[in-house]
Amino acid sequence: MERYYWIETYGCQMNKAESNALVQEMTELGWRQASSPKEAEIIILNTCSVRGTAEMRIRGRIGYYKSLKRTHPHTLVLMGCMAERLKERLKEEEPAVDLVVGTFQKGAFLSFLRNPCRDRIPHIPLQENAAYQFAEGHYLDGEFKAFIPIMHGCNNFCSYCIVPYVRGREVSRSPEEIFRELNKLQDRGVQEITLIGQNVNSYLYEGPDGRMDFPSLLREIIHRYPDIPWIRFLTSHPKDLSDEVIDCLATYSQLCKSLHLPVQHGSNRILRLMNRKYDRDFYLRLVERLRNRVPSIALTTDILIGFPTETEEDFQATLELMKAVRFDDAFTYYYNPREGTEAYKYPDDVPLEVKLERLKVVIDLQRRIGREKKTQRIGSRIKVLVEEMSKMKSTELLCRTERDEMVIVPGPSEWIGTFREVELLSLKGNTFWGKDTGWEHS
Repeated sequence: MERYYWIETYGCQMNKAESNALVQEMTELGWRQASSPKEAEIIILNTCSVRGTAEMRIRGRIGYYKSLKRTHPHTLVLMGCMAERLKERLKEEEPAVDLVVGTFQKGAFLSFLRNPCRDRIPHIPLQENAAYQFAEGHYLDGEFKAFIPIMHGCNNFCSYCIVPYVRGREVSRSPEEIFRELNKLQDRGVQEITLIGQNVNSYLYEGPDGRMDFPSLLREIIHRYPDIPWIRFLTSHPKDLSDEVIDCLATYSQLCKSLHLPVQHGSNRILRLMNRKYDRDFYLRLVERLRNRVPSIALTTDILIGFPTETEEDFQATLELMKAVRFDDAFTYYYNPREGTEAYKYPDDVPLEVKLERLKVVIDLQRRIGREKKTQRIGSRIKVLVEEMSKMKSTELLCRTERDEMVIVPGPSEWIGTFREVELLSLKGNTFWGKDTGWEHS
């Protein structure tokens, strides 16, 4: 008898990759994806814990599945960062949750999946110092884009961030494991890969066959996999972005000219409190070196507003940094305390209304800068990867540029998964609209 699962993934690309790996493993065990949660014997929520809003969303989903249990009994499993952060406390707070699977307990969960029984749901000990195990495959059949984990965990302990506590210390994946996965992807004609980790720049594998750091890994991947057209990587901590990595971006056409480089704030005092291990001058010099070597680079960032003790002067320093750097885009958010982090001990003394007011100013400034930069590109012809049909109109396609920009183009579904050349005609919101030039890129 076939068994059916339903999985929902929240948060970062690492969660997406880990969910894909779990789907592969469940398929090998004979499980099939349900057409809806009502059909599923097991429902899995792969959770995020980076911000309080992410956890609130999960709490809402738990409430929905609690109601669903009355008419459609199932085993509700929470895994991922929220599960690791709250551990057994989660089951006490949310009795509808049957099983909590932390970041390091996926092997025990797979053992349960071989012979599940709602009358005999196991207790999976949430070990404090377990070693993270990388899966063998993080992609699904038919996909032409893939996220490939190369390292896991973080050693930086930024004072506001929960990641080191739920993901553990940095572990670099064996190059041979990475190459085995990339061999399969190249054979299947995957068009784009993204190498991912909490801080890819600190990748460092030391094994019996030698030592490999991140720029060495990039060069080896470029050499081995010429048939994978686009290669990206994220996330990059500014303190670890070396000149060697910048040289790789400048030298190799396969590396997309797009870099996410979180600055978080523009005030040196706040950066120290955040434990970011660099100051604004270091960041500005880094951006200058980067743009001198890679003039076409698209630079995005994270900006955190309302950190404890943030003054108007600190806030203005952030605005000035944004004006100096002129990011192509930014992920902006206001501070909310994360239990277990160092900053949780600080007084959350910036009123919510001030946080929201300052955040609006940051968002408005970034939208203006982003629009100005994009407007300058109207009329240009660029290569895009066609990703999917537009949700708004069945005759239009959603495409992505090397610079990670979205473009809407009229065209047939047969183009999905291929490269095309388009001319950028106009800008609506944050999205380009263009037309296909008739040239299909290899």
